[in-house]
Amino acid sequence: MHLVRLPDAAPYSPAQHTGVRAYRLQSGEGSGAPFCSVGISYYEPDGRAAMAAGPQEKIYVVLSGEISITTAPGRTIVMRPFDSCVIAAGEAREVRNATGSEAVLLV
Repeated sequence: MHLVRLPDAAPYSPAQHTGVRAYRLQSGEGSGAPFCSVGISYYEPDGRAAMAAGPQEKIYVVLSGEISITTAPGRTIVMRPFDSCVIAAGEAREVRNATGSEAVLLV
């Protein structure tokens, strides 16, 4: 077993993110879980991840606040606490906190 307590999680700076504090909870590099990585992201008001596609699937779970996800060609969904979605490998998406309060996203 490999325990990571939130205060000990490694911070990282995801590419094309602004107004976002991100921490790795579990990953191949940090915990020997080569099959996936789990992180937590704190989105400040108007924090965002720019429209981009990645090489692997992503699962998003909103823990608090509200997050808007826009996928190409412009479909937007609003996620609230404990809503979840899967972003397919190669699917472009933009993530944004359009509210005036912080939002927390499990990735």
